[in-house]
Amino acid sequence: MSGGRLLIVGGGQSGLAAARAGLDRGWEPVILEAGSEPVGSWPRYYDSLRLFSPRRFSAFPEHPFPGDPDGYPGRDEVVDYLRGYAEWLDIEIRTEARVVSVTAHGQAFTAEMADGSSITGDALIAATGSFTDPHLPTIPRREAFEGRVLHVADYRSPEAFAGQRVLVAGAGNSAVQVAHELADHAETSLAVRDRVHFAPQVIAGRDLHWWLSRTRADLLPPSVLRRIVNGTPVIDSGVYRSALEAGRPDQRPMFTAFVDDGVAWPDGKKEPVDTVVFATGYRPQLPYLRSLGVLDGAGMPRHLRGVAAGQPGLGFLGLEFQRSFSSNTLRGVHRDAAYVVDALTRQPRGAVVG
Repeated sequence: MSGGRLLIVGGGQSGLAAARAGLDRGWEPVILEAGSEPVGSWPRYYDSLRLFSPRRFSAFPEHPFPGDPDGYPGRDEVVDYLRGYAEWLDIEIRTEARVVSVTAHGQAFTAEMADGSSITGDALIAATGSFTDPHLPTIPRREAFEGRVLHVADYRSPEAFAGQRVLVAGAGNSAVQVAHELADHAETSLAVRDRVHFAPQVIAGRDLHWWLSRTRADLLPPSVLRRIVNGTPVIDSGVYRSALEAGRPDQRPMFTAFVDDGVAWPDGKKEPVDTVVFATGYRPQLPYLRSLGVLDGAGMPRHLRGVAAGQPGLGFLGLEFQRSFSSNTLRGVHRDAAYVVDALTRQPRGAVVG
């Protein structure tokens, strides 16, 4: 089926990619964006964030990223790029349209907004991402801790932590990047459950993403990739590895519990701490789909490569490792979008996927 109205919940990179894929396949896309403009969560990331993929590998098809193709864009450049891409698409985008529930009736979906308005479409893609649902692991006695606990989603810059004792929990790119910049302002440690795994940013004079593209490793299914790569690697030019080896920040095993004024380490020692920053990932935020029966008990979507199980006409975008290592990234989401929209287009209405 195609030619109908395609509702897209979320106007960030995933929603825009879905809209482009829908246009290319004869759909009439309508983006429902909760914020004031279709740029997703990018304006709310920390100030120093810089992509690990060069501009030439971060651009959507037929829409080059402005600037040096081999340079690495910062947060605000990504915001400007998405804003420009949305204007270039020239589609219907409804801002301040927060979807609170979706119902399916017959061969249609109706999305109800927080302001009481609604809209009906022939298919729907949930592309709201996960930034609004940061994951905080369960650590004993957190409620007793008198210091500050925050997720990296609420972190902006290091100056506010000057002179403090700070722990950053996590071993991914955000954890290492944030701990590295905090170390210039505060006594900082990186607390990890496993050691940090590094991947070189440049190999034989070529960026890692050039090699991923040439070898097609970027397209490997997650099940295959996990057998090859142990953990999520931190992409590094050598700066972060050198800093960790120099103890700025130092790397420690994950603390086992909070105490009133700090944390308890695995060896039983206790240490006063001012702030703990968790860089421990996010979870999909999809409460508006509860009535459709497509979420499991933990609120995670039931799907096959982004196509909903048990609900024809429904797809997902922006899920971590949805189809490959590059899912949920600027460089890979358009491939997932094409796959999902193709599947919805071919899907006979009334068919059940599962």
